[in-house]
Amino acid sequence: MHIRITRTPPGEAPEHIRQAWVGLVLPVHERFAGQQRRLGVGVLTGPGTWLGVLLAVLTSRAKCETGYVVEAKVALDLLAAHAPEAAAWWRTNAPRFLEPRRFFLFAAEVCEDISGTTA
Repeated sequence: MHIRITRTPPGEAPEHIRQAWVGLVLPVHERFAGQQRRLGVGVLTGPGTWLGVLLAVLTSRAKCETGYVVEAKVALDLLAAHAPEAAAWWRTNAPRFLEPRRFFLFAAEVCEDISGTTA
């Protein structure tokens, strides 16, 4: 399954960095096909460890969102080919998203499901 980012995603990254995602086609992680309802935390203000995420959930700092789950490193590699300066921002300001088993949740309202169509 693939999605196309059609509008600027919400989030904590600067507006011009978030705008760089528009037009990109991203693969949805195979374990999370389709829209998902997940707890999310901010990419800048959210915790950097899994224990921190658990604490964010317990203290209601994590918010329930609906969107598409994309492996962060894959998304950032694709972003680097499209907008290198935006990918560099992520590598500098949120490097934990380059680690294995890190994911982005792209809000459903800014995505188009292009599965079964020509990308």
